[in-house]
Amino acid sequence: MIRKKLIVLLLALLFHSYECSSQNKKELKSENISRKIDTLLTPEIGGIKQFVEIKTDDSKKPVLLFLSGGPGSSMMKNADSFTNILKNKFTIVQWDQRDAGKTLKLNPSPIQLSVEQMEKDTYQVIRFIIKELNQEKIYLLGSSWGNVLGFYIVKNHPELLYSYFAVNPVISQLASEKELLKTLKIHFKENSLASQELASVTIPFKIDEDLFYLRKWLFYKDGKEYATSNDFKNGFLQWLKTWSPVWNEVMTIDLPKTLKKVDCPVYFFVGKNDIQTSTKITKEYFEELKAPKKDLFLFENSGHQIHQDESQKFQNTIIKTLDTIKSEK
Repeated sequence: MIRKKLIVLLLALLFHSYECSSQNKKELKSENISRKIDTLLTPEIGGIKQFVEIKTDDSKKPVLLFLSGGPGSSMMKNADSFTNILKNKFTIVQWDQRDAGKTLKLNPSPIQLSVEQMEKDTYQVIRFIIKELNQEKIYLLGSSWGNVLGFYIVKNHPELLYSYFAVNPVISQLASEKELLKTLKIHFKENSLASQELASVTIPFKIDEDLFYLRKWLFYKDGKEYATSNDFKNGFLQWLKTWSPVWNEVMTIDLPKTLKKVDCPVYFFVGKNDIQTSTKITKEYFEELKAPKKDLFLFENSGHQIHQDESQKFQNTIIKTLDTIKSEK
């Protein structure tokens, strides 16, 4: 009788073990099921809620995360205009950074903004996305200021990246601002007001007006007549109250000295007419940088906003890098 009970008990335990094993397999399998996603999430990043937008018709597609320029700008609102081709290859992820876009409206940063804090935020966002979408790695793209954050990840966490796209990147911004000032002085030598205001600019910047005058006449040169209005001045100086400490940190970044070798593929996208982040400086850095794979793509009809100026070529060039990698395997 005792022996019979033992056999029944053993069979029950074996059946229970099989049930648990089957359940674990079902759960694991469910994680790999393709899903269509079009959602806004607000994970806690760096102590505050931050907006992350995920769009895909197949959650198994590799992730491409955009790091917006600015600082303080959002690419989320107009993302469809420069991802309509990319969405065929990627799960597209947009993130409104601390004190930018939807994240700013939800909860302004309770702490002083800094490059270091924004870098920590970036790492946490990537870890969140990898976990949320059950991915091993992601593709990462930085636009302008976004490269401050992007190259931090490239340097410190290359294991999280398949490759990195550096679009009009911040490389050596102090040198770039000096080149910009020289260019603007020559361009506006017949404009007495521009000449006077540009002559007052000191680099490194000592007062907020230094950066304001540079951007005012840069934007005006690019055909944005509103840059000479009082509304633009008031808005820009208000932006500086939040972001000038961060931009002063950016001015100390010098990648040719601090990042000479990377451990993931890097692709540089530069606008031929970009004088805000010097194309010349980027080309020189590209030549010296050691990477497992690298390339530089010049956009003949672009300035500082390649994704807007040449949207179709911008997207197809990203996809071209994927095709190149596949053909080499």
